[in-house]
Amino acid sequence: MNTIKLAAAVTLAALTSGVALAQTGTMQPAKDKPAMEKCYGVSLAGQNDCKAGAGTTCAGTQKTDYQGDHFKNVPAGTCTGIKTPHGMGSLKPM
Repeated sequence: MNTIKLAAAVTLAALTSGVALAQTGTMQPAKDKPAMEKCYGVSLAGQNDCKAGAGTTCAGTQKTDYQGDHFKNVPAGTCTGIKTPHGMGSLKPM
């Protein structure tokens, strides 16, 4: 009889903890990442993102600051508001 009570108590505890986890939201899917866009002319030397243009192979190949043919991924809608010593960021290569 004690074995049956113990089994019932363990089952009840497991079910209760599952309900508690579901209510706290820990089992919810992760939120989507924010949309990003390529912003040209805003990255510093060696900090550009991948495949910037002709003559480059991938991320980190930019030789000087604010090169217009290299891009950095930034949150969508922010590029043209980024001010640099050479002007504003651009959505197209400069």
